[in-house]
Amino acid sequence: MIRSDHALHLITDERLLPRTIFIRRIKEAVAAGARVVQLREKTTRPRDRLELAEELAVLLHRRQARLIINDDPLLAKLSGADGVHLGREDAPVEVARALLGPSAAIGVSCYGDVRRALEMEKRGASYVSFGACFPSPTKPEEPVVPLSLFEEAKRRLCIPIVAIGGIRPDNAGDVIAAGADGVAVVSAVLGAKKIARAVQDFQHAVGGKTP
Repeated sequence: MIRSDHALHLITDERLLPRTIFIRRIKEAVAAGARVVQLREKTTRPRDRLELAEELAVLLHRRQARLIINDDPLLAKLSGADGVHLGREDAPVEVARALLGPSAAIGVSCYGDVRRALEMEKRGASYVSFGACFPSPTKPEEPVVPLSLFEEAKRRLCIPIVAIGGIRPDNAGDVIAAGADGVAVVSAVLGAKKIARAVQDFQHAVGGKTP
């Protein structure tokens, strides 16, 4: 389970993290306090993706951090990850839960749709995400959702809510204040010159929560 006090979800991006520096940069983020890392690798060969996921799982578990695999429940199972994050075109929550077991963290992207989030909660999702909250350099085509959506979602959902899309330390606090339990970031941390400082800035921005 991803607890609601895990305020920072760090999502990897192969454009920002070439393989030669991948592990070193993730180590920096975890040492600074990041406790949830989502591995999102779209173009890496399956064998290489499994090797990277296994190495990352070992690294994170040694530091009491958690690994979430993007899109691929089987890779999560094979690599020893803590869970999976599912999009609209991915496996159903029930299939992922049957494969990964009752303690796995299963997140679901709900874009700007609270009704989808309510349905995913009924199906057994551990947490849901909404976004983009702001224009995103990672997915510039993603529609922006109003922050009022988080207020509604907080009233109606019992599971943690994660915000994603264009979130930086200077606007993260607004998203948390609106009702999000955590923020998922890519370039605001991995594109920073000083990753540790970026992680610490996010921790401060979300009100002192330590992931």
